[in-house]
Amino acid sequence: MSGVTTLSPTLSLYIAKRFLVSFAIVMLGLCTIIFLIDVIELMRRTSSRADVSVALLTQMALLKLPYMAQKIVPFATLFGGMHTFSRLTRFQELVVARSAGISAWQFLLPAVGSMMIIGVLNVAAFNPLASAMLSRYDKLEERLVIGQTNLLAMSRTGLWLRQADDIGQAVIHAASVTQPDLVLRGVVIFMYEGSDKFINRIDAAEARLGDGVWLLKDVLLTAPGQPPQNLPTYEVKTDWTLEKIQDSFAAPETMSFWDLPGFIKLLDNAGFSANRHRLYWHSLLSVPAMLAAMVLIAASFSMRSSRRGGTAALIGGGVLFGFLLFFLSDVVLALGLSASIPAVLAAWTPAGFSLLLGLAAMLHLEDG
Repeated sequence: MSGVTTLSPTLSLYIAKRFLVSFAIVMLGLCTIIFLIDVIELMRRTSSRADVSVALLTQMALLKLPYMAQKIVPFATLFGGMHTFSRLTRFQELVVARSAGISAWQFLLPAVGSMMIIGVLNVAAFNPLASAMLSRYDKLEERLVIGQTNLLAMSRTGLWLRQADDIGQAVIHAASVTQPDLVLRGVVIFMYEGSDKFINRIDAAEARLGDGVWLLKDVLLTAPGQPPQNLPTYEVKTDWTLEKIQDSFAAPETMSFWDLPGFIKLLDNAGFSANRHRLYWHSLLSVPAMLAAMVLIAASFSMRSSRRGGTAALIGGGVLFGFLLFFLSDVVLALGLSASIPAVLAAWTPAGFSLLLGLAAMLHLEDG
């Protein structure tokens, strides 16, 4: 009675090992190139700063490297897979396996399983480390390169803003925020001259963001040594804009995968758009599916070379597909960020499209 030959554990481990070694080599090469480019770019951006050393710039590049490594994992999977399967095909190892009754789906399983495990570990364990290091990088970049002074923080107690100029600074707290016209409610503003000399406290029922000012309503003005004043309206100068406030929230890339759902809920409750964070969170969820798709696509490009020839052209086509996928992913994510399409759809489209394409290519190669 004929049947399907079961893939032995020894062969499974062999294929998984060869695949992971190729993946690691490609990852190491790509990370090295990215690291060198980041160091050179940081040196260019800080060329006028005599107080910034090369050692500090190297540290900054190392802090950013884990985040960049996350972004290139799918491409390392694609290129590493193409190298693995083309090598196995060239040395007739897959031909021997197929002659023993093992289908392409069976010897793809170790590679697909390995990369899906790596994808889960990347999201669940490596992402928190990478996000913490990127957050540290952003703080160094703001201090050494950008010189940013305005800060914003969102907590369970409400919205906190700090604005500073040459005269002094103001710390603003709001219990809640409503959009689209950005109205702060339950507002308390602490005004300082310089960095630590307290001037007054302003309590207001609400504050609206106008053209270069906060327009306060139902104001109680309290200053040291003076009686409190009740004012119907009051203005506080500001350089905040709605776009700047939105952009000043913690970037989703600097937040752990595990912290993102709570922060998304926090933004929704405060009245701010959480579209960017929701899009990033779902894109992280799609990573294991994307890596599985890259294995299938790598196999479809490299395994057929032994049958039909044209190895260089087929592998070149795989490389071209990688860059095309990168471009299309950016386009779809941009549509998601602009809310032209739902964030969930934008985040899962690249992985879903790649997975369907890889399955279709393998079905055509194996059964077509």
